[in-house]
Amino acid sequence: MAKSSKVERTELYKDHLVQVFLSKFLVGEIAVLEPTFDPNQGYQYRIVEAILGDSTKVEGFLEKLSRTGILNRELFDKTIYCPECRSFKISTHYNCPHCKSFNVRKSALIEHLKCGYIDTEENFRKEDELICPRCGKELEKPEGDFRKAGMWCTCNNCDKSFDIPEPSHFCRNCHKSFKFEDSIYENVYSYRLSEEAQQEASLGWILITPIREFLVSHGFKVETPGFLKGKSGASHMFDITAFRAGDVNDVTVIDLATTTEDVVSEQPVIAMFAKIYDVAPDRACLIAIPKINENGEKMAKLYKITLVEAKNPQEAINALEEKCVSRSEGKDQ
Repeated sequence: MAKSSKVERTELYKDHLVQVFLSKFLVGEIAVLEPTFDPNQGYQYRIVEAILGDSTKVEGFLEKLSRTGILNRELFDKTIYCPECRSFKISTHYNCPHCKSFNVRKSALIEHLKCGYIDTEENFRKEDELICPRCGKELEKPEGDFRKAGMWCTCNNCDKSFDIPEPSHFCRNCHKSFKFEDSIYENVYSYRLSEEAQQEASLGWILITPIREFLVSHGFKVETPGFLKGKSGASHMFDITAFRAGDVNDVTVIDLATTTEDVVSEQPVIAMFAKIYDVAPDRACLIAIPKINENGEKMAKLYKITLVEAKNPQEAINALEEKCVSRSEGKDQ
């Protein structure tokens, strides 16, 4: 399956629920996402259910992240469902090929190596000993006196014997019997964060989740992403918009600028200035990961954009608290 472009993944990184989920991989809470089996509900991804708050959305959520290359999936199990009611509560029956009854008993075949006699174990057994029915010798040493020679089945209904039974399935929910070719046979996957997504997410988008939680804890109403209408009438998107609770006139806007190189260029500063010139927020902050170049630093100062350089979420939060939050709280005093 072809992987989607980086642009598509970047859009998903902006989704708060995706950010919360990916952060569990990045901080080491999840190494491999494996389903757990519930006898009443089947396979479940409980962590994902807790994040989404709706078990019916889990399959689509994981499929989307896998399809876009954020997650790599591996086959974990195969599940059989009833074609009539889609229940996973299925028994496997081994049936007599003659009368089709599943009332079959299974026995081990034993070969007495010395005389070559082969029969079922039950015909060899006398109390706690194995005695050859042909020559009467006791069999004491496995692989010395005797060996297992396979399996043998006997139907308790028609009394016929055979070596290979015919399998079928029985739904414990609706009591329908069906064969493999009629079954619903589906894959169950485990998931890992792809290396590409790990590099992309750790660069910046995953910072949004801890920053959002930090701002909310300081009394802000937060939108990620946030849209503000400017004087021109155009709507502008910021990675984070934060409003003081009860005060829509006190607005802080935050953008993230990331790079795989050593420094971020000045282009994100120019782009942000074009937006804040039209929107005129109370505070504008640009988080550069890991740092911005000299021209960008000078332009941020000229445009009155608060610059935060950070290598990890905690560094960004500490700088935001000092440079943006404390100033906003000081305005209220």
